[in-house]
Amino acid sequence: MMKCIASIAVILGLSSASGALAQDGLWGVYEQSLKGAKYIDLTHIIAPDIPVWSGFGPSRFEPAKAAADIEGFAKKGEAYTYAKHGVEATGYDLATDQLGTQLDPPAHWAPEYPAIDELPPTYAVRPLVVISIVEKVATDPGYHLQIADIEAFETQHGRIPEGSVVFVRSDWSKDWPNPELSTRRPFPGVSLDALKFLHQQRRILFHGHEPLDTDTTPTLEGEYWLMHNGYAQAEGVANLTGVPATGCLVTIGYPKFKGGTGSYARYVAICPPETRIGVTIGASDAPLPRFDKPLHWDSSAGTRVR
Repeated sequence: MMKCIASIAVILGLSSASGALAQDGLWGVYEQSLKGAKYIDLTHIIAPDIPVWSGFGPSRFEPAKAAADIEGFAKKGEAYTYAKHGVEATGYDLATDQLGTQLDPPAHWAPEYPAIDELPPTYAVRPLVVISIVEKVATDPGYHLQIADIEAFETQHGRIPEGSVVFVRSDWSKDWPNPELSTRRPFPGVSLDALKFLHQQRRILFHGHEPLDTDTTPTLEGEYWLMHNGYAQAEGVANLTGVPATGCLVTIGYPKFKGGTGSYARYVAICPPETRIGVTIGASDAPLPRFDKPLHWDSSAGTRVR
């Protein structure tokens, strides 16, 4: 309790240590809390062979090529290489903005609501809640989160904070990147009633799930309701095993495609130091460590590998 009070004092600038932390603003929060936290990446790697809805099809990576003759450097159509040019880049032929771990803005379904570039910067960091339905999914692979599951969670962990992000853990993503996941039926989801409860009764920012769809109804009723009521959602969330049910923050990063109706996203959980998984901030963050094996293009993989 004293630690919590101290943290609140830092946030409010009430430190009595000569006002130093107060003058530093949120730097004190970083030094006292974030610097020693555990960081857990909740994001899939995007590669050409990851599961994707069949309606979008596959994506393709290739070495970037010179678009025109560049005197003394490259000829038009020539792929940039470390050996000749000292630098390489990648060209991406992406079939959709609905790949891997995603953030769906409301405009994915409802053009009258914000696109990905119109989401506010306040999406950057929020309290994270992880509700597990793993035990239910073990006996019913198509189980969908229900209001009763949320109420049982709150009985054990307390009320879900307003403005938080709620990720639903099903362990569906443990088979990633098996391409069969995109067509596997049934799959776990989130019921419409649960979505309405989370947004209307608990006023969360958005929810996220591990599969690539919100539910298994013919009309995707949950996703339809979310988007047409101005709510975003996360899909393809990963690595929730071991993330505490409460007490973590989540950072939310995504590219701002102009008028984008979806986006590749990166979610990182920031958890208490005693969390058994995750990594901490350290000296190896900068400069980054050198690999024994250099990155190189692998034609069979369609991307660079080590």
